[in-house]
Amino acid sequence: MLHTGEKQVSGGGSIRGIGIGLRSQHYREILENLPSVPWFEVLTDNYLGEGGQPLVYLERVRAEYPVTFHGVGMSLGSCEPLNLDYLGKVKAFAQRIQPAWISDHLCWSASGGHYSHDLLPLPYTKEAIRHMATRIAQAQDVLGCRLVVENVSSYVSFADSEMSEWEFLVAVVEQADCDILLDINNIYVSACNHGFDAEHYLNAIPKQRDRAMHLAGYEDQGTHLLDTHGLPVHEPVWRLYEKALRRLDQVPTLIEWDTDIPPFHCLLQEADKARYMFEKTSGLPA
Repeated sequence: MLHTGEKQVSGGGSIRGIGIGLRSQHYREILENLPSVPWFEVLTDNYLGEGGQPLVYLERVRAEYPVTFHGVGMSLGSCEPLNLDYLGKVKAFAQRIQPAWISDHLCWSASGGHYSHDLLPLPYTKEAIRHMATRIAQAQDVLGCRLVVENVSSYVSFADSEMSEWEFLVAVVEQADCDILLDINNIYVSACNHGFDAEHYLNAIPKQRDRAMHLAGYEDQGTHLLDTHGLPVHEPVWRLYEKALRRLDQVPTLIEWDTDIPPFHCLLQEADKARYMFEKTSGLPA
C-alpha cells in the first residue's frame, strides 16, 4: 500500500464524456488547436523509457487535458511472478503524469520471460479467478491505486471452462476489488465468434464496477470477426453501445483506434457519434 507521504499515482483530472486515444500522429494538431475533447487515453507502454520526444509532448497535452493510462504489459493472468520492474516504471510514470486511472487487460501475455505482444485469454475456471484476483490485488498494492481491467476479444474457447466470460469477469473484479473497463467492441466480437448473446454479457455487469467503456472497429474475416482497432465503429457495436448506456448509465467512453490511424478529424467524427448517443440516452450533455 502507499507509504506515508508518498505521492498518489492516480486521480488527476475529471473524466467525463467522450475521450479519444492519444496517438503520436496527432500531437501537434492537438496542441495547436486544443480541440474540445474532455480527456485522452495514453498507451502506457509507449512512455516507459527514459525521456524522449513522446514524453515531452505528453506532458504538454497533460497540462491541457485530463488523461488515463491504458497498458498491455502487466500480464495479469500469467503463471510467472508479476514483473515488479515493469510495475515500478508504471508507478513512477503515473506519479509524474497523474492519470485519473490505470488500466490493463484481463489476460496473460508473457511466459518464460518472453512477451507475446498479444492479449491471450484464460480458461474461465474458479482456479483462474483466484489466480487473477490475487495478482490484481498484488499489482494494486504495488501501484498504490485501484486498477481498471478490460475484457478482451477471444477466438478460442477452453474445454476446461466452468462458466461464461461475463461470470468470470465479474467474479474476478469482485474478489480483487477493482473496476471494469468494458470494451463494447470486444464483447460484440467475442459474441459473434462464440455464439453467445452480447446482451446477456451487459446485463451481468455490476454498475458500480463499470468505470468506463471502449469503442473501436473490427474486421470481418468471413469465418470470424477480428478485433483490429483499425476501422470506424460498426453499426452493430453502436447499437450494443446504446444498450450499454441504458443499462450501465453514462460512464466515460473512449474512441480507440490503433492501426491505420486516420486524420484526427475522423476520430472527432466518431466521438461526435458517441456523444450524440450518450446525450440521447441520458438527456444530459456529454
